Amino acid sequence: MIYQIYPRSFADSGGDGIGDLPGITARLDHLAELGVDAVWLSPFYPSPQADAGYDVADYRDVEPLFGTLADADDLIAKAHANGLRVIVDLVPNHTSSAHAWFQAALAAGPGSAERGRYIFRAGRGPGGAEPPNDWQSVFGGPAWTRLPDGEWYLHLFDTAQPDLNWDNPEVRAEFLDVLRFWLDRGVDGFRVDVAHGLIKQADLADWQEPQEILSGQEADKPRPPMWDQDGVHEVYREWRRLLDGYPGERILVAEAWVEPAERLARYVRPDEMHQAFNFEYLLASWTAPAQYAVITRSLEATDAVGAPTTWVLSNHDVVRHASRLGLPVGTPRPNGIGVGDEQPDAAIGLRRARAATLLMLALPGSAYLYQGEELGLPEHTTLPDEARQDPTWERSGRTQRGRDGCRVPIPWEADAPSYGFGPTDASWLPQPPIWAEYALDRQRGVPGSTYELYREALRLRRAYGLGPGTLEWLSSGDEVLTFRNGDLVVLTNFGADAVPAPAGELVHSSAPLDEDGSVPTDVTVWVRTA
Repeated sequence: MIYQIYPRSFADSGGDGIGDLPGITARLDHLAELGVDAVWLSPFYPSPQADAGYDVADYRDVEPLFGTLADADDLIAKAHANGLRVIVDLVPNHTSSAHAWFQAALAAGPGSAERGRYIFRAGRGPGGAEPPNDWQSVFGGPAWTRLPDGEWYLHLFDTAQPDLNWDNPEVRAEFLDVLRFWLDRGVDGFRVDVAHGLIKQADLADWQEPQEILSGQEADKPRPPMWDQDGVHEVYREWRRLLDGYPGERILVAEAWVEPAERLARYVRPDEMHQAFNFEYLLASWTAPAQYAVITRSLEATDAVGAPTTWVLSNHDVVRHASRLGLPVGTPRPNGIGVGDEQPDAAIGLRRARAATLLMLALPGSAYLYQGEELGLPEHTTLPDEARQDPTWERSGRTQRGRDGCRVPIPWEADAPSYGFGPTDASWLPQPPIWAEYALDRQRGVPGSTYELYREALRLRRAYGLGPGTLEWLSSGDEVLTFRNGDLVVLTNFGADAVPAPAGELVHSSAPLDEDGSVPTDVTVWVRTA
């Protein structure tokens, strides 16, 4: 069970409105009490923060906003003392434009070895005035920017995030050294950002199809030239050999927006990564057939390569599932929700989110939680547009709200400044007034609260060995899913009418059952039958 921390929104120790490493360290007891096994920290490296830290200027230090290397060492040591492992984010597809390598490339000019570390090309058309190809940035607009000397550089994300050239041996050697740097400091593994993007098709061919980051759903169509190229696997096999040389258990986790499931499973073959995020599961509709299909496909694909399946419902890049599931079933995943957009039903969203969580935590494999979901936090759907900081907002021409709504600092104490996020009222994104009702101190010890639902679910998940267990489907109809994992039978009711609970002892439920003991709509139950 791995818990994602978005450092700038978790806990602020200094009062400047930005979360930091000492703030995380001071709250580690919460994670131990919750019952997670490991924490994954989003980037805390030196960065101009053009993309909230995913534009890294130095991979071997800590951004002063977040603390110091000594603070990182202290966090790692105290996490280990609390029985928690530490996974750090690695961003190898691109650097910041402020990185020393890119600054050297700008100074060195066309044809230089310095530019060979990145993807520079001459333009097309008269005078090279047109981009080298038609690729688009994930954040909106062209994926190329022209320099005054006439060359263009590739950035699949923001202009401040130039893509590295992973065909260059110097790049590969540099990241092996970065891995060693953090492993030597005691980290237990790495979550690899945009893991499917490092290698580009050699000819940088034009791509006429839609260019979402999640590409290639249809196996009979060509792979996008910027995503999921076969050459990435050579990189990760080399990284795996490095990690295997360290004592204890170390882990590599791929953020690979890849479909179909069989293609994603290539990242977790025995000599590559240990886990890969299951975004197909995150995106699946809240219906019994859709959930059955994605769970079955996922397990079959990872079982074929002998790896565990991962399950995730929320993270720092998507609308929180307590809001996403409050939209009408079948609504496409929104890129942020703001004033004027269709608003989710908060009560239905939380009810479904609790049911989805118990369904997910009963599945065999590894589960990921995003900070605040244990409090039932919704998306901040009324965040003022002038407060938005996600580069997607501006680069899309203000047509996509972006990811700020899921990144708002989380509430710890209902009546404290910034709801306990920090010692002052400062908060880098404004917190909504409803945060008070979700604060940890309003939920801890309260029967039926979302926090206690999570805490008990994690305790039972460990007690019943659900993670290393196996799934046996008992029913997979249009309205109800039922499966067995070890001694537990798990039922989720997606239909409009209540259904009978499985026979046995009720050990957990996402919401109260009806008076006759039947399972209402949008409820998951765990029943002990052995």
